Amino acid sequence: MKSIDYSLIDTQSSLDHRKIAIKRVGIKNLRYPVQIRDKQRHTLQSTIATVLLTVDLPAHRRGTHMSRFIEALHSHSSILHVENIYDIPIQLQRKLQSFGAHMELEFPFFLEKKAPVTHSSGLIDYTVRLGVTLVGEERDFMLTVVVPITTLCPCSKAISIQGAHSQRGQVACSARFERPMWIEDLIRMVEKSASCELYSLLKRPDEKAVTEHAYTHPVFVEDLVRNIAILAEENSKIVWYRIEAENFESIHNHNAYALVEREATGSTKKCDPYCLR
Repeated sequence: MKSIDYSLIDTQSSLDHRKIAIKRVGIKNLRYPVQIRDKQRHTLQSTIATVLLTVDLPAHRRGTHMSRFIEALHSHSSILHVENIYDIPIQLQRKLQSFGAHMELEFPFFLEKKAPVTHSSGLIDYTVRLGVTLVGEERDFMLTVVVPITTLCPCSKAISIQGAHSQRGQVACSARFERPMWIEDLIRMVEKSASCELYSLLKRPDEKAVTEHAYTHPVFVEDLVRNIAILAEENSKIVWYRIEAENFESIHNHNAYALVEREATGSTKKCDPYCLR
């Protein structure tokens, strides 16, 4: 095996004279195995995350060292929990001599759900995003869940002699916390605000039940984001939230869309990453 030549020129560390600092530079769309703690079984759920790792780059430096991002990620345990969620950004700050470091992970998260009448079990997947930022010693953590739901149009129900149009929708709910909250609890907050939640396995009695439930719980896209916002305001763990809903309309050639974003009423503290406890 050849010996390593440490005399090679370090071009990235050379001076840059354009005097333009870069807010974030690093690697994106790296797939990496991770394990997330599951509330249902109190075990670790294995999944594959798409990873973004970045640092800030001062104006005088030509570039960053891309290999050090992989080193920081690979040296870390694949298990994510409250005690270690900041380990990788801390390593990036140190390895790359940066003031700020940022990490984003996006992965599928599976839950077992039972049908409402027959209790037949099936798995349903959700998209989860974690964003962790260090700026000096200041920390920030944001959790996002992307939840598929069903909505039934209140206007269609009110004006139609028979039936009402319904459609599948999608809600991206982001939150910051000051006390522990499970990923599943944020998902549930979204699902209970819709006309009906989704299931992967339904028998005929279940299909009847979910259809009738949606019909008796009509919501506009505006109702949907407001319903979730009310639950977020009532949850003392949440200090900030953003709720973005999109209905994939079944009788229009466009989608219905609504967004709410605000600090939770009465919140005074910054969040900590306890939702992964």
